[in-house]
Amino acid sequence: MFDLLRQAQAMKEKMEKFKEELERSTFTGSAAGGAVTVELNGKHEMQKINIQPDLLQSGSPEKLQDFIKTAVNDAGRQVNEKLKAEVCKVTGGLGLPGLF
Repeated sequence: MFDLLRQAQAMKEKMEKFKEELERSTFTGSAAGGAVTVELNGKHEMQKINIQPDLLQSGSPEKLQDFIKTAVNDAGRQVNEKLKAEVCKVTGGLGLPGLF
């Protein structure tokens, strides 16, 4: 029983360390062949956005909005994939119901 508690505590410590590392990481998503790029941190907060000037001059706000949304979603998927991979690694593939 105590061994199980120790394992749970070790798992918790690993996840807390990973969470801190994840929050300091940046993830870059892109759209329109790289004409729109965004950087998110591990908390899904946008840190930076870059839009190539020629795309701004295209005159289509709807297209630009779609490209931004696509780039943000791309970076968000990367954050989620890294989190999911780490949870599987720490839990030995057990996963946590309802987390993903």
